Amino acid sequence: MALPILERPASRAATGRVRVQRPVIAPELRIADNPAAAVLRAATGGPVSRDNAARTTGLSIATVNRQVSALLAAGLLRERPDLTASGAVGRPRVPFEIDHEAYLTLGIHIGAAVTKIVAADLRGRILGGLAIATPQTGQEFATTTVARSAKAFLQRWHRRKPLWAGVAIGGRVDPLTGVVDHPKLEWHGAPVGAVLVEVLELPVSVAPHVEAMAASELLLPTPEPREGQERGSSLYFYVRETAGIAVTLDGRVHTPSNGPGSIAHLPTGSNVDCTCGRRGCLEVTVGDRALHARAVGRGIIPAYNGTAGSTISDLYRAAEAGSEPARELLAERATMLGHTVAMVRDMLNPDRVILGGQAFTGYRPAVAHVASAFRQGSTLPPTDIRISGFGGKVQEFAAVVTSVSAIYADPLAAMRRLSLND
Repeated sequence: MALPILERPASRAATGRVRVQRPVIAPELRIADNPAAAVLRAATGGPVSRDNAARTTGLSIATVNRQVSALLAAGLLRERPDLTASGAVGRPRVPFEIDHEAYLTLGIHIGAAVTKIVAADLRGRILGGLAIATPQTGQEFATTTVARSAKAFLQRWHRRKPLWAGVAIGGRVDPLTGVVDHPKLEWHGAPVGAVLVEVLELPVSVAPHVEAMAASELLLPTPEPREGQERGSSLYFYVRETAGIAVTLDGRVHTPSNGPGSIAHLPTGSNVDCTCGRRGCLEVTVGDRALHARAVGRGIIPAYNGTAGSTISDLYRAAEAGSEPARELLAERATMLGHTVAMVRDMLNPDRVILGGQAFTGYRPAVAHVASAFRQGSTLPPTDIRISGFGGKVQEFAAVVTSVSAIYADPLAAMRRLSLND
């Protein structure tokens, strides 16, 4: 499948050689069905034999052998003769794995308050990262600051070749151009993709962050097995500073052409004022910043702790230390979340529900309140509902999956594109 790109003019280096600028490329938030993608996917969990890859993918052994040879030549796979079974004869018996030492991809999650930048190998495992405050002084300064921070971070990894950069961000994203509208940051038509292409000199993909989180559940290995998740439908429900949902259908994240839907203004019955003019909207009631403000207002935690401003983590720590008001406030939020998840679940009736974001994972005792409210609020039969296996790193893995998605979708085409731009 051809990868859609934003065409950019060629530039002429000092040598006179024409160099085509690397493009913004739409992310592929799906499980691809082409043979090369299937074989590469079979190796994401570790070394695998060709026979096992054939069983896992449903491909013939001849097709697996051809794809392994092509992916070895492209540099995405490597053989592991040290793992060959005793007595096995012939090269097809040699296990193979993703070459997770030669390359990296760069993931960037731009949050309302914090931006996280990570390096990942081609298995989707995070190698290291950093966090910076998301600049609040205008979109041009902010996007340039993030891009330069990512460039400086990338220079630490001089032993690996960077292949791609992926950005996960809230708001509305044009995946073909990487242009973002982010009302919470007051960004309008921000050229996130183009700025990063210019600074990083890498292909860049930009995705709405909740859709990317849903894709990470499909494409990246998690600590807990999740057999069958690529089939049927899933509802991914995210809450931290912002709130959002994404829907997955048969191995593909649903990506509406006019951007993701919004649950930010679903009613909760609270008396919290919203910027929309109404009261009790979901995001201003359950978001971290709003909850922190209520905790400070009720005197549960101090406005300042020493010289640094207090954060939502102070509320979690107060609850863990035995503060009953802190526990009650977190239980109140968890109950609202459980009822809201039940309402959305009943509207969509997915095969499974996945909960992600620190509102669910930051204070684990609150999960019981979410589950209880969900059971009470849903009128449908019980369903498979679980916390994301990525825990408190859902934002980072959303960025990682955005950075590897085009490679996973059509690995040979992606590597050809990269070689043309070298």
